[in-house]
Amino acid sequence: MVGNLKDAISLIDDDMIKAWVEDLVIAKSFTGLHFQQAILSRVAKMKRTTFRIARPDEESKGIDGYIGQEKVSIKPETYKSKLGLPESIRIPIIYYEKLKEGVRVDAGAIMPREKLL
Repeated sequence: MVGNLKDAISLIDDDMIKAWVEDLVIAKSFTGLHFQQAILSRVAKMKRTTFRIARPDEESKGIDGYIGQEKVSIKPETYKSKLGLPESIRIPIIYYEKLKEGVRVDAGAIMPREKLL
């Protein structure tokens, strides 16, 4: 296994690092933030209330935003399969799934039986 690790490390070059950073920072972070804002906006509209994105100090507590006064976390559907993670989120979670024709949202944690967007 150590030999395999050494072989894999030797394959890492500047282009691979640049591609990884661009994917993480630009693609995943930007896309995730875009989805968060769209979801917060849509669910708040359905609940006839306001929304806001969380501040950095709130994000460190697992809060992605507020719908009205309610703290929420927004996660992709794939997060459900990662429930073994050490992270513990004690606020309602809104799940989303990116589809070819848009985004499906499960806001059941704060709006029972709602799966719209």
